[in-house]
Amino acid sequence: MYNYTFTVFTATYNRAHTIHRVYDSLKTQTFKDFEWLIIDDGSTDDTEKIIKKWMSEANFEIRYFKKNNGGKHTAFNLGVQKANGELFLPLDSDDSCIPEALEIFDKTWNEIEDKSSFSAVTGLCRDASGELVGQKYPKDIFDSDSIELKYIHKVNGEKWGFQKTDVLKEFPFPEPKDLKLYPEAVIWNKISRKYKTRFINQTLRIYIQGEDSYTKAPIKKFAKASAIWHTSVLNDTIDYFWNNPLAFFKTAVHYTRFTFHSKTVFFSNLKNNLARFVVIMSLPVAMLVYIRDSIKG
Repeated sequence: MYNYTFTVFTATYNRAHTIHRVYDSLKTQTFKDFEWLIIDDGSTDDTEKIIKKWMSEANFEIRYFKKNNGGKHTAFNLGVQKANGELFLPLDSDDSCIPEALEIFDKTWNEIEDKSSFSAVTGLCRDASGELVGQKYPKDIFDSDSIELKYIHKVNGEKWGFQKTDVLKEFPFPEPKDLKLYPEAVIWNKISRKYKTRFINQTLRIYIQGEDSYTKAPIKKFAKASAIWHTSVLNDTIDYFWNNPLAFFKTAVHYTRFTFHSKTVFFSNLKNNLARFVVIMSLPVAMLVYIRDSIKG
């Protein structure tokens, strides 16, 4: 059904000045059974020209598709549909990885005996200076899911890994017409309810936080996406509340904050009484944070 072990997937938008990091990383991979699939989300720079030059000279397959700008989640959905690899590995257009990354992923995946209950292998990231980004896993080889990892084991921070392409086809991103950003973690949490991940304490990706990153954008620009994310946490993972009450209290604060900023549905979209109770208890703090945001503009 699939022609390759891996589809290395890159969604890009006006990253002609950084996407060479991905290309340079893939040229040095010790594991060769992969394709590089690029979905260009409507770039207006020289991305297409650069990619087509690489397509003529690379010793691995590069497939490039350009679409109208619709947001990374729409590019992701298209990439999953066009993937020729059994395992789908996203690599952002401003990041890179170590030469052994694909080899380590492949070896780790093949060591899993019951693959039917697993969908992913995930490793660690470092920044450009070599410092670890985020926290290590409880053990060097650790089988769990992303929800338990966060709320029971309290492991946070940037991570990197692949998902089975067939699983991603099972859980596509919604594509609301008025939203250019859809929070990825909503989908990862849904997958976590059905499949496990093998986490490994090996640093495979070099993560570079760009100047146009989500965290540096104006609050109102991504308020609706943030509201969707925090609503999802309260609706879909509230059964972990007693494992980490403080984390859910913070989520409730942000739920109110971003719901007010985006002027979307408040309170009635919560599906259970515990989530509603936590939101009510967090309201004084949430309102102070919202007022602070408004003062800062």
